[in-house]
Amino acid sequence: MFGIPGKQAVSITDKAAAQIAKLMAKDGSEGLRIGVKKGGCAGMEYTMEYVSEINPLDEIVETSGARVMIAPMAQMFLFGTEIDYETSLLESGFKFRNPNVVDACGCGESIKFDDALTAPK
Repeated sequence: MFGIPGKQAVSITDKAAAQIAKLMAKDGSEGLRIGVKKGGCAGMEYTMEYVSEINPLDEIVETSGARVMIAPMAQMFLFGTEIDYETSLLESGFKFRNPNVVDACGCGESIKFDDALTAPK
């Protein structure tokens, strides 16, 4: 929908692809749908859910057995994002490196996008 021909909307690291594929197999899901919603102290939050059905309007990115679907309303916010999976001493989870984010809260759970992306048309 908002893509550039020949370029995937998001990129998925090998670690993230392995984790997504593992969870897809465990849950028998079609893939991981990512999106954004209003909320948090910076204004927006990422959403993630494993789904059993693909929405025909989703942007689909597949790599190394992992399938990520980008919800239609989130595509312009997520274009160019790298999805990674990091494990540290205290936590593990998916990390989004999104070039469209201009600010984030201290805890990293909430983000703010450039006003040009969020302004009503």
